[in-house]
Amino acid sequence: MKALLAEYNAKSKKSFADLLDLHQRFESIHPFQDGNGRVGRLLLFKECLANGIVSFIITDDLKMFYYRDLQRWPEVKEYLTDTCLNAQDNDKAILDYFKIKY
Repeated sequence: MKALLAEYNAKSKKSFADLLDLHQRFESIHPFQDGNGRVGRLLLFKECLANGIVSFIITDDLKMFYYRDLQRWPEVKEYLTDTCLNAQDNDKAILDYFKIKY
């Protein structure tokens, strides 16, 4: 965990892909059986806000894809990226509706 955070924090500017990589790697090594997903998604939410990236919520209709995509991340990064961008589009629509700039 320490090495993962050191590597991540060494990056001066973090991209969407960097956040997803941190999230997937955190999920794969997080030491607790229960609560991994909640803690990992909260960390991802916080990092989106800290880096000026529109945050997003993985809704029930995306959850199956999200779980598959986490497992497939090392080989096919586009799956998780697409699922999270889809979730982000849903949240952008809500922000647009309420005329909140992002």
